Formats: sequence, C-alpha cells, structure tokens
Amino acid sequence: MAAPGTAYVIGTFDTKAEELLYVAGLLRAAGLPVVTVDVGTKIPATEADVSAEAVAACHPDGREAVFAAGDRGAAVTAMTAALLGFVATRQDIGGMIGLGGSGGTSIVAPALRALPIGVPKLMVSTLAAGDVGPFVGVHDIAMMYPVTDIAGLNRLSRVILANAAHALAGMMTRPVPQSADSRPALGFSMFGVTTACIQQLTARLSGDYECQVFHANGPGGRALEAIAGSGMLQGMVDITTTEAADHLLGGVCTAGPERFDVVARTGIPWVGSCGALDMVNFWAPETIPERYRGRLFHAHNANVTLMRTTAEELEQIAAWICEKLNASPGPVRLLLPEGGTSALDAPGQKFHDPAANAALFAAFERCFDARPDHRLIRVPHHINHAGFVEVVEQHVRALMR
Repeated sequence: MAAPGTAYVIGTFDTKAEELLYVAGLLRAAGLPVVTVDVGTKIPATEADVSAEAVAACHPDGREAVFAAGDRGAAVTAMTAALLGFVATRQDIGGMIGLGGSGGTSIVAPALRALPIGVPKLMVSTLAAGDVGPFVGVHDIAMMYPVTDIAGLNRLSRVILANAAHALAGMMTRPVPQSADSRPALGFSMFGVTTACIQQLTARLSGDYECQVFHANGPGGRALEAIAGSGMLQGMVDITTTEAADHLLGGVCTAGPERFDVVARTGIPWVGSCGALDMVNFWAPETIPERYRGRLFHAHNANVTLMRTTAEELEQIAAWICEKLNASPGPVRLLLPEGGTSALDAPGQKFHDPAANAALFAAFERCFDARPDHRLIRVPHHINHAGFVEVVEQHVRALMR
C-alpha cells in the first residue's frame, strides 16, 4: 500500500492553538506524519511547524501584504492568498483539516478547494450549520459543525474534534478499492426533462465507457466542468445545456458565466445539444421577477416554477453558447433535435413551440463556426427519441476513437 502522505492541520494558532495541537496529536497517534500550519493574522504564534510568517511570505506581494494590512478583513483576504501560494509549494499533502470560525473558514476553505478531487479534506467550522455552498463549491470537502465555539477544549469539544481527526485519519489510511476498469470516462449533463435521452445513451455506451451523470442544476454543471478540467474525463456528452438559459435570464439553476469555458480551455472532445433550453427555472411563483409576469409557466412542483423561453431569448442563448464552443481547439459536435428540446417541448405538451425552436436552431447555425472538427448536425427527432440517441451515440464513438 502506498504511503498516505502528510496530514496538514491548519488554523489560527493565535486563537486556537490548543485545539489544533490536540487534533495534530490524535493524527500522529493514528500513525500519520503531521504538519501544523499557522494562518493567524495577529501576533504570529510559535507552536506551529509552519509559522504564520512563513505562510505570509508566500503571498505574491510578500509577508507585509498580510501583517501590514489596514484591517482584519484585509489581513484575512491577504492570508487566504498566501495560504494558496503555500499549498502550491507542497508536494506531500495526503490530507488536510482546518479548524475555524468565519475568518479561519474563509482562509482555509480556498486552500481545500485547491487540492485535487479525491484528496481527503475536512473543515471543522462554526459556519457548517448554515449555507456551506460558498466554502465547498463543487469540491469534495467534508464540513463538520463543532456544536460549541472553537474556543478551548472541554468534554464536548474533545469528542467533536477527535471525531474530525479520526475521520481524516480514516480517509487517509484506508485505501480506496482499486478498480480494474479501464473504460474511458464520459461526463453527461441531465435534467428531469432529458432523463429519457441520457438513460438510453448510458445504456448504449456503458459497455465501453464509464458514464458519469451530472444534474444540470447549476452546481451540477460546475461539477461536470471541474471534473473535466481536472483531466478525469476523456469526453463530455453535454446534452442538457439549460444552465445557459438560467445564467442569461436570471434563473436559479445557473452554473455561472464560466459554463463551457473548460471546453475552450482544454479542447476536451464535446458532443452536446440544446437540452431544456425551452425553460428557465425559478422557485415558487412569488419569487419570479416582476418583469416576467404574464409569461408562460409550468409548475414543476410547489417550489420550482419553469418559464418558457421566447424566440428572442433563445437567439441570445444560442449566440452565447456558440461563442464559447467556437473557441475550443478540440472536436465539437452540436446536435439540434428538431422535434423538441425537452419532455415539455413535445407535441401536445405545454412548452411545445416550433416557431421558437426554429429561431433557436437558426441562431445556432448562424453563430456556430463550422469547420472539419466543429460540426453542427440537425437531427429530425425529439431529444428523448431513440433516433436522436442513436445519432448522439454515433458521434460520441467517432470522437472517442
């Protein structure tokens, strides 16, 4: 078994030295090499293996950027950048644990996100009982709530911190069962209204490819692209690009302005479509912006409301997607399902609008930079039809060869 690497214990030693050293001691007792790292921004402490001054020296502007900052907020921001610089210099990180309140969490979480997916990472934070999305992002960070404040050891905090230390030790010392699977990995984007398409595709392809499916709800799209950018995927089957509609029109399932950027940055083989571009997602009806009152809506459930996109909006969305795809140095196949883009966009269904779809497809053809390795293909089927699935499969197999 390969050595598990070194456990890094990170926090502000000027306020939490006792707790950090307790966790470090438990990790050492579990047989792990440990490095303690101080990211305090007040009086640099001496108990840590790596001092706050040593970390601060990794800031692009030097240690003074941290310790000469005008206020605590500026110092925390500077130490965050310094810690990222420090982590980038370390080659032995086998796992990382941070302890902190709001300031410590803000400093350590970006460093955890900078570690490769799969490296054990745990944050004990007083913020863990709330919205941890800004700290976790789309990374495999375990957040643990300490129940009490991290302000000294007591009979309760010892239990919580010991559980955290032993959790990291378990992740680092228990090897992941190795798989003999040598199939190339493909990432798929799926929404409820394109599920039938993706289920058929994965059934057809899973004999030769490892199929990883991501929910196109914003975080799912970001996760798909993070995995692709890390080199863990050999291709993207991006059938459900609805997150572009939410980004441009103010919906709640946006993956942000960086959606599709990984395709341009890496040239990863991309086969995709315009799945669920017929809709924008909002929460309950009362949350819908006033400017959209009077539009065509569909109640997906009590908390999710879908709005049908118009021809003009679809033209804008198509142009935005094409600008991203055109920048890819790798192979691109954009497949347009002429029969409809989602389960709701089918004959007899609420969002079926052939005129709007015609505008969408025309905009794609107008904005897409076609060349030998960038091809746009119209398919005379609905997106969930077996005929469309068959064409997607053909192009996936051709590109992956």
